[in-house]
Amino acid sequence: MRKPEPVQVIKTRRDAALRGLVESVPYIQYLGVQFDRRGDELTAVLPYREDLIGNPMLPAIHGGVTAAFLEITSIIELTWSSQWADMEEGKLAGDTLPPMPKTIDFTVDYLRTGLPRDAYARARVNRSGRRYASVHVEAWQDNHDRIFAQATGHFLMPTRDDG
Repeated sequence: MRKPEPVQVIKTRRDAALRGLVESVPYIQYLGVQFDRRGDELTAVLPYREDLIGNPMLPAIHGGVTAAFLEITSIIELTWSSQWADMEEGKLAGDTLPPMPKTIDFTVDYLRTGLPRDAYARARVNRSGRRYASVHVEAWQDNHDRIFAQATGHFLMPTRDDG
């Protein structure tokens, strides 16, 4: 019988895996997207910066920034959830990152103006098979019930020999 690991060891391993995943994508660092992890649930955070504003007359977060934020959230959630079992068994080495899914298509619905403040997003994997996955993601700011953008994406899942 396998001896249970201490809670701190599990937390450290999960945090290191998520950090490695996020830091492996330079554009995530450029936008400043961060992830808050609670167990297996991830919430993406896009901290407000003035240079993210696309229309200074409103002001509003640039639509391309919003779309990128939603796509990043989707890809990280999809990779995170598909690697969860291996990570929990300690099979993922900290220096070996899993290959990322590739976007097939990504449709964004802009529901209201992204205001000049922090934004949050959560993705839900609707289907994940060996070769294909479907993800829905929603973004909000001050009130989770008032989403300002949502998207649906379809992704090609990496095979074991993809890099």
